[in-house]
Amino acid sequence: MAGDNVTNVGDGDFTQQVLESQQPVLVDFWATWCAPCRAIAPAIDSLATQYKDQVKFTKLNIDENQDTPQQYGIRSIPTLLIFKGGKVVEQIVGAVPKARIEDALKKAL
Repeated sequence: MAGDNVTNVGDGDFTQQVLESQQPVLVDFWATWCAPCRAIAPAIDSLATQYKDQVKFTKLNIDENQDTPQQYGIRSIPTLLIFKGGKVVEQIVGAVPKARIEDALKKAL
């Protein structure tokens, strides 16, 4: 379900892929059964293409990886967390317009 510029991550590689990344990272916590997750996927893919040199885009399936969502208190999906320097700098919960996600990205840059 991830586009060309979006990487799937899991509990096993979360630290390396997200927390140790040199650039800001957007993590999309999602599940296959989640309609709002599917609704925002095109916006995520579009932004991933637009910001591919500045921000790393990742998706984490909460059904297949339960430790990381629990660690970050993910209670509903979709939840987008933007990490910078290994720390959460933005959190967006729910299906929001692309412009809202882009604003959060710009703040992180």
